[in-house]
Amino acid sequence: MRPLVEGEIVGAFATSEPGASSDLTPSAVATDATRDGDVWVLNGRKRWITNSVAAGIIVVLARTGDSLTTFLVPGDSPGLRIGVADRKLGNRAQITADVILDDVRLDDSHVLGKVGRGLTVALQTLTYGRIGIAAAGVGMAQAAFDRTAAHLASRSAFGGLLASKQHWQFVMARRAAQIECARSLYLKAAVRLDGGVRFPEPEAAMAKLLGSEAAVEMARDAVQAFGGLGFTVERGADGLEGPVEAIYRDSKIGEIYEGSNEIQQWVIARHIFGREISG
Repeated sequence: MRPLVEGEIVGAFATSEPGASSDLTPSAVATDATRDGDVWVLNGRKRWITNSVAAGIIVVLARTGDSLTTFLVPGDSPGLRIGVADRKLGNRAQITADVILDDVRLDDSHVLGKVGRGLTVALQTLTYGRIGIAAAGVGMAQAAFDRTAAHLASRSAFGGLLASKQHWQFVMARRAAQIECARSLYLKAAVRLDGGVRFPEPEAAMAKLLGSEAAVEMARDAVQAFGGLGFTVERGADGLEGPVEAIYRDSKIGEIYEGSNEIQQWVIARHIFGREISG
């Protein structure tokens, strides 16, 4: 932990696979850890792993028989390879790449937590991630909102400011309420987590759902309000950068990673109807 906290090395968290992402049941996870005497032998491939190209340590979720276990895999482990970095629509500063494990051998000291309790470790980590994504979504939504509000209050069309048109007044009023609701939810989830609740559900799921949706919907409205400039990376006439296109591209991933928004709705439904009915 000390090298991570002091910034000497970067960590990565590897759960997703080519055939398993939102579904982390043992039967879906193909990365396998088997015993060979006193060591564990890991084989498999992880996908969309943030920081993998620079990671000094990678937390890997692997199947151990009928359960899952998390392992601390040093970045220089023999048999560990990192794939080519992905090229993505947005979030380009977040580098992701495959993690390939080919007979990576680890002793018991590299088991994180207890054997067979890896899913608990993964879900607890994802809870932190979902609250963070909710906060990031609110931040992007607020940035798009502020830029759009300023534009509407200064841009004239059809004899008056765009902000004087009821359409844009109603759009912005609804987005303001949506952003405030999302902000309150992620703060509530964070307070519960800081207070010792390991899995602050359904607040974390609700926060991730609403925060990421607010970012996507506000970014879409911002592009529409700015018109051609909203769809522009850089204007050729004067080199002016587009004010919202990066938010438009970056916001979408929030509805997908750390558990898709469909999964968040399933988590919320479990709290409404119970696992016996919702599954």
